[in-house]
Amino acid sequence: MTQGPAPRPLSDEALSDLLGKQRFGTLATVKRSGHPHLTTMLYSWDPEARIVRFSTTADRIKVRHLRHNPRAALHVQGGDVWSFAAADGEAEVSEITTVPGDAVGRELLAMIPEDARPEDGDAFLEQLVAERRMVIRLKVDRLYGTALDG
Repeated sequence: MTQGPAPRPLSDEALSDLLGKQRFGTLATVKRSGHPHLTTMLYSWDPEARIVRFSTTADRIKVRHLRHNPRAALHVQGGDVWSFAAADGEAEVSEITTVPGDAVGRELLAMIPEDARPEDGDAFLEQLVAERRMVIRLKVDRLYGTALDG
């Protein structure tokens, strides 16, 4: 069996571009046992601040994991099975949005791309409060990944 070309490491810029193009990835948190906990998440990438933001609710297990151990990683698939970007760092969990239009609610709204924002922003902010939404902010200190050429 012949072996094809090996995947090549991606530059920091290419990794950031890949994170910006995708919207879904796998968030890995650490359970108390030390084992990984993986969950598919919708995310928003801020390349200037190097922060990945996730919307979640207060009752999710990942929130408890991150409060116990803030280390986390995001894995994002590229265009083929050999292409990916991974972002490692420490996460912080925001307060719960409690008043429609508070800082957390506005941050959650800002995570939605312009063309996908709800028409009724006030109703959306009220829904966030009812769902007890919060923001997970993954402060990225390491990006890595590969791509397969040809």
